[in-house]
Amino acid sequence: GSSPQSNGFTEKLKAWLSWSWTYVCVIWFGMVMIMIYVLWSPLKLQETLASASVFLNTLTPKFYVALTGTSSLISGLILVRFEWWYFRKYGTSFIEQVSVSHLRPLLGGVEGSSTTGLFTSINGETEPRPSVSECKVWRNPLNLFRGAEYNRYTWVTGKEPLTYYDMNLSAQDHQTFFTGDTPQSRPEDTVMQKAWRERNPQARIRAAYQALEMNQECAAAYVLLAEEEATTITEAERLFRKALTIAGKDINLLVYIKRRLAMCARKLGRVKEAVKMMRDLMKEFPLLGMLNIHENLLEALLKLQAYADVQAVLAKYDDISLPKSATICYTSALLKARAVSDKFSPEAASRRGLSSAEMNAVEAIHRAVEFNPHVPKYLLEMKSLILPPEHILKRGDSEAVAYAFFHLQHWKRAEGALNLLHCTWEGTFRLIPYPLEKGHLFYPYPGCTETADRELLPSFHEVSVYPKKELPFFILFTAGLCSFTAMLAMLTHQFPELMGVFAKAFFSTLFAPLGFFADKMESLMPSSFWHQLTRI
Repeated sequence: GSSPQSNGFTEKLKAWLSWSWTYVCVIWFGMVMIMIYVLWSPLKLQETLASASVFLNTLTPKFYVALTGTSSLISGLILVRFEWWYFRKYGTSFIEQVSVSHLRPLLGGVEGSSTTGLFTSINGETEPRPSVSECKVWRNPLNLFRGAEYNRYTWVTGKEPLTYYDMNLSAQDHQTFFTGDTPQSRPEDTVMQKAWRERNPQARIRAAYQALEMNQECAAAYVLLAEEEATTITEAERLFRKALTIAGKDINLLVYIKRRLAMCARKLGRVKEAVKMMRDLMKEFPLLGMLNIHENLLEALLKLQAYADVQAVLAKYDDISLPKSATICYTSALLKARAVSDKFSPEAASRRGLSSAEMNAVEAIHRAVEFNPHVPKYLLEMKSLILPPEHILKRGDSEAVAYAFFHLQHWKRAEGALNLLHCTWEGTFRLIPYPLEKGHLFYPYPGCTETADRELLPSFHEVSVYPKKELPFFILFTAGLCSFTAMLAMLTHQFPELMGVFAKAFFSTLFAPLGFFADKMESLMPSSFWHQLTRI
């Protein structure tokens, strides 16, 4: 897996400079137009300067007051607008980041703690919190077919469901997976290496046909055509079957093709056949657990409502020594919720308390929500779903989208399961300390998920952020200060005498304690003391 690099401060500064440069360019353009008018005016330059001097001398204090208020309001609007845009894009205040990252070290302060600082785990030991580089991106076990599913979405909506970063990761996976173990590079392999790197889909398809012209038994070319050219699942299955007959002993190709054939069978309604193919694949290649084929198996078994078989798979893979996933945690919660959800009532539970089975179900939901807090809003349809990406970040919004896209139907089928989830999922956050210096059942929630998810998910999707960021203080402070200055300028312009009275009263009240203190000091000290002090 790979991870996206977070945008550096330099790139963010460029964004701010672009705003500032636009503002400066507008002022500069106005000044140039004035200069052109002055130089090309039919009046003599001396007369022009004289008239300008007369005009400036006729300006009243009210004009300068109005100018102060207007400039304060416009500057405030520009700064607040930029701060809000920066906060929405990067999740932090630009002014705060500049102050913490650059001004504090210059003033002798300690730099802000980074994401690699030490945090306390549930056993009391110190654990390093994952940094951005440690946020591993995984291949989505249930990723869709580009030609038959992703492209059809683009044809209908005109939107691209996959980001360039996501597709680039897939290209790297394909190059490593299909050509990494080739002992000798054949001409068609070289063509396919270039094909996976092509950004244009049509160029990739043309390269696949070029490889087939060189060798009709190029299995990787058929895989590419099945993934990208086939417009139906049936056509994709036909091409994968053809690739399987000529794959030979290439283990990577065999595993990939058999898995995709099982997914084709699942999508075409032959679920039992898909389950058998997945079980055979897991028995034939038991060491390839990193491919997470068991997640495909869990989804197919839930479709068959074979809950006993689902529990058997969970007993094998929901182990403390194995990596967790949203599929593992939420499927375990679904099975426990299903046992009690049909008779669950929040009113009755509040009166009599929770039974042991209900408590187990609630604890399983809390465990799942702590692992990935983004999933419930998709399952409860509080947030709209999109097509899942080809890669996901565990515990991130991308994983939540991928899980809910395939498993929402299984939660709906279990009567009352979504109601139980709705009543209990927010209680998880009362169990987790805030700020997230330590976790409850898992390690602290990583701080790099938002950056990675923005790279993996399309721009039209609103990325879910946890923990929810509060509005930065500097946005509120800037807006309040500029608005207050503009309001004072407007009131002074409209009611100069009254505002003068208020200003005198305000400053006299403000300095009254200081005057009182000075009078007391003067009464306590001898008069000669002040005389000697002034002489010194």
